[in-house]
Amino acid sequence: MHHVCVLQGSPRKEGNTAALTAPFLRRMEELGNPWEEVWLYDKAIGPCTACRACQRDWSAFGCPQRDDMGEIFARVLACDLLVLATPIYSWYCTPPMKAALDRLVYGMDKYYGAEKGPALWAGKAVALITTCGYRPEKGADLWEEGMRRYCKHSQLRYLGMLAERHLGYGTTFMDADKALRAEAFAASVLEQLDALPPAGPTRPAQRPAGMP
Repeated sequence: MHHVCVLQGSPRKEGNTAALTAPFLRRMEELGNPWEEVWLYDKAIGPCTACRACQRDWSAFGCPQRDDMGEIFARVLACDLLVLATPIYSWYCTPPMKAALDRLVYGMDKYYGAEKGPALWAGKAVALITTCGYRPEKGADLWEEGMRRYCKHSQLRYLGMLAERHLGYGTTFMDADKALRAEAFAASVLEQLDALPPAGPTRPAQRPAGMP
């Protein structure tokens, strides 16, 4: 059993990305894996200010901003599989998703202080669910490449992307074929996840001596 956390970057709860995520999660549940979905547009997520205060504590998020990112950090850290679901806006993810990723890369990766610390989420599995207007190889390619680099930097294990195209306003997006592909993607992700060794921090999460 794997706990799945979806960070949902769509502003529309009845939109294309939500529709594509639903059969993915249904299949996850059918296979015995509990899930939760965090709607980022419902959360207060400020942009990262690069203050590096989070680098002072190698055991916690450590961000001084008092918004919803502390809660999101805890959910992400606790899950076995992190799913990033987003429509593509201007060839990348939506603004709250980008803000959350910026905050997480600092809060999780203790690389930026006086001494290099651990990646608190090292080894965690990540998968993408994406909808776009162009063909995926032209519409979602930059997002996927960005996340491949993000995962490598953060020592996360990238398990792939499900990307589906919407042919335009006035056309129906979701159909049976897309639902089947979403279910198959869920099964593929779980198969990969079952084959991975347990995840864990790369180094003991202890603050270096003398760090304030």
